[in-house]
Amino acid sequence: MLHLDRLLIRQGGFTLSADWRAEEGERLAVIGPSGGGKSTLLMAIAGFLSPSEGRILWTGQDLGPVGPGERPVSILFQDQNLFPHLTLEQNLGLGLSPRLRLRASDRGRIAGALERVGLAGLGEVRPGRLSGGQQGRAALARVLLRARPILLLDEPFSALGPALKAEMLALVAEIAGETGATVLMVTHDPEDARRFAGRTVLVAEGRAEAPRGTEALLGDPPPALRDYLGGH
Repeated sequence: MLHLDRLLIRQGGFTLSADWRAEEGERLAVIGPSGGGKSTLLMAIAGFLSPSEGRILWTGQDLGPVGPGERPVSILFQDQNLFPHLTLEQNLGLGLSPRLRLRASDRGRIAGALERVGLAGLGEVRPGRLSGGQQGRAALARVLLRARPILLLDEPFSALGPALKAEMLALVAEIAGETGATVLMVTHDPEDARRFAGRTVLVAEGRAEAPRGTEALLGDPPPALRDYLGGH
């Protein structure tokens, strides 16, 4: 279980609070106005921001003393975080060996992960030769290799067209189901939330509210969400 225990994050004059739990294996959407703190919430869970008050716990363990690289967390950003001068095998290999001292077994695991996301045989290709969708698949392959129980998605597929974005979200859901990962996905699109998440966290007015049923929240949105969604 992921437990945000009376969490308060301060950045200059901005504050964000949260006090709720997510079950292991649950998929949550995170939605709200721009600048409301959605990415701040993910950065705190990942360990890149330290809470001013409260705790972030995973299965009862306080993650406060745990550095970002040691946390049970993988995170995908909008730019996929692929190094352009490295091949896909090398990009994925960094998650297994920061100095890229890859054993035959490591290379086998990388090849298997690439095959799982539909990129079989592309290990020697550099990211610049890939489409946006293929780069997203490569980033998901890296998540598979890391096998961390918490997956944070900060709009990694927002630049893709609707059909390809839906395909990528379906692949994330499939992989999360196989690995049992708890997923928090930031989105600006209520249809993505409906498609992906049984519950949704509204982040607005300095609060990351406790998750609510996605259909119930979007069907009868509170004023801050209604103003944000507008014509959606």
